[in-house]
Amino acid sequence: MSLRIVNVVGARPNLIKIAPIMEAYARQGSVDPILIHTGQHYDASMSDLFFRQLGITEPQVNLEVGSGKHGQQTAAIMQAFGPVLESEKPDAVVVVGDVNGTMACGLVAAKMNIPVAHVEAGLRSFDMEMPEEINRVVTDVISDILFCTEESGVRNLEREGIDRNRIHFVGNVMIDALLQHRERANRSTILQDLGLSGKDYALVTLHRPSNVDDPATLSDILRALKHVGRTLPIVFPVHPRTRRSLERFGLLNQLEADSQLRVLEPLGYLDFLKLTADARIVLTDSGGIQEETTILGVPCLTLRHNTERPVTIEMGINRLVGNDPAVIVEAFNETMASRPGPPVTPPLWDGKAADRIVDVLVRSLQMATPRAG
Repeated sequence: MSLRIVNVVGARPNLIKIAPIMEAYARQGSVDPILIHTGQHYDASMSDLFFRQLGITEPQVNLEVGSGKHGQQTAAIMQAFGPVLESEKPDAVVVVGDVNGTMACGLVAAKMNIPVAHVEAGLRSFDMEMPEEINRVVTDVISDILFCTEESGVRNLEREGIDRNRIHFVGNVMIDALLQHRERANRSTILQDLGLSGKDYALVTLHRPSNVDDPATLSDILRALKHVGRTLPIVFPVHPRTRRSLERFGLLNQLEADSQLRVLEPLGYLDFLKLTADARIVLTDSGGIQEETTILGVPCLTLRHNTERPVTIEMGINRLVGNDPAVIVEAFNETMASRPGPPVTPPLWDGKAADRIVDVLVRSLQMATPRAG
C-alpha cells in the first residue's frame, strides 16, 4: 500500500527544493506524492517555467492565496489548507524552507495529528526580526521529522531540546537540483544574449525587507553597486518586491540609466544558474544563493549581518558584509584582488539528499503508530 504524502511549496525557491524529492519518490516506488502550491508568491509565467525546467508535474492543488501582510497571508493559507488535508487524508505532510506557507501548513497538519516533516530544519540566523526565522523556529517545534542540510542545524535543534531521534542530517536538496541541472544550465545562451563574457561581471540579487523596504538602506546599497560597476558590469535580476520599492522610492530610473548595470526581470532556473556559475562575484541577500555559490566556487558577498547557513562562511566562499556601502566596497575590492580557491564541498552536499529524505520518510512512516487524537 502506497504512502500518501502531501508536499507543500509556496515560492520559486521551494520548487527547486521539492523537485529532487518528487523524483526520489518516483525512484523509491512506494509513495503517492501530492503537490500543493499555496500560491503565496505566484507568477503564472515564471512558475510554469520553473515547473517545466525542473521537470515537476503541475500541482494537484493551488490554494491561490496571493500576497498580503504576514498575518493575513498565514491565516488565508491555514484556512485553505485544512480542507485539502480533510479530502486527501495523507500519511504525512512535507514542508520545505521558511516561507509563510511552510509554517502555516505545518501548523494545520500538526493540529490535525498528521505527521509533519521539515526539509531545511534547524537553520538559524538568531535574528527574530526576520519573518523567516520565526517561520523556521515554529515549524521545527511542531515537526515530527526534521531534515538538516548542515551540521549547525543538528546542533541548533539539539540545543532547543528537540529529540535527537527526530533529527536527520541528510544534505542539501538545493545542491541536488544544482548538480542535476548544471550541464543543462551550461548550455544556456544568457551570457551571449546579454553580451557578457564568463568571469567578467558581477551578479546581484536583493529581496530582504531589511535591505529593500527602507529608502535610505536601499540607496546606500545602490551607491555601493555604482562603485562595483566601475570595475565590472553588473547583472541585476530584480525581485518583484525590490522593483516595487525602487519604483516607490523613485530609484528605478536612476538604476536603469546606469550603463554598467543590466536591470532584468526575474529569470528562469537554468539561466540564473548559468549566470551564477560564470560570475566573477555575487552580491546577494539570498540564503539559497549562498549555498549555490559555495558549490560553484564563486566568491559571494552576503549583504546581511547574519546568516542561517554558517557552513558557507566556514567553506571560505561566502562573506557577511551587511549593507553599509563602505564595507561592501572594501569587501568587493579585497575579493577582486584575491584569487578564488577551488570549490569546497560541505558534508553530504553530494546530490543524494532527496534519496536520503525519502528513505527516512518511508521507514519512519511505516514504523509509526498513529498519534493520539
